[in-house]
Amino acid sequence: METEMIFIRKTDIMPFSCEPSVSCFTECCHDLDQVLTPYDVLRLKNALNLPSGEFLARYTIRFTGPETGLPMVSLKPVAEKQFACPFLSENGCTVYEDRPASCRTYPLIRMAAKSRQTGRITVQYALIREPHCKGWMDGGKGMPLAEWIEQQGLNTYEEMNDRVLSLIEAVNRLKPKSLTPAMRDLIFTAIYDLDTFRSRQALIEELALPEESVSEEVLLKAAIQWAADQI
Repeated sequence: METEMIFIRKTDIMPFSCEPSVSCFTECCHDLDQVLTPYDVLRLKNALNLPSGEFLARYTIRFTGPETGLPMVSLKPVAEKQFACPFLSENGCTVYEDRPASCRTYPLIRMAAKSRQTGRITVQYALIREPHCKGWMDGGKGMPLAEWIEQQGLNTYEEMNDRVLSLIEAVNRLKPKSLTPAMRDLIFTAIYDLDTFRSRQALIEELALPEESVSEEVLLKAAIQWAADQI
């Protein structure tokens, strides 16, 4: 069996379930090359009760996106454990309630594009069926995709991750101009190192947000837009 890509609508049945009873359970948590979104970082650092800077230093690798030139981060795998996720235990995921969006969506791919003319975001979904994965159910079993997305807690992740499209759009408008290292550092702090960003009084005042009472989700939305406006 070869890897298949199958387009799917929200009303279609999602024929997939990943449970401890599945023979390949947690195998996809090894040989890790997992990019984190800004919202992933926010959820994980709070789950671990760590400042964002400490979380990033301890658990992530920073790199530059080859297509956009934007700063990005990926999870730092544990080399001596078959490059496993650092949050994987013998009993499964230790941060399951706050697991990254890519863990929640697999084997679903969500492709979002923002119109430059209208600002409207269009979405397509597809399934990637790989030979090694045993979570597939045949014979019409499963649940509607819309219900599965709700079950996986993806709606908030999708809404937050779509905010990054404005940042990508800003970069694309300036090509072939590349981002300077200083600009990359500024964007990195704004969208990933939120605790450090919050501590910079002048930036918070520029956003016109109350320094202490604003929620981290609201601050992250504002920080992503602020970063886009700086480009």
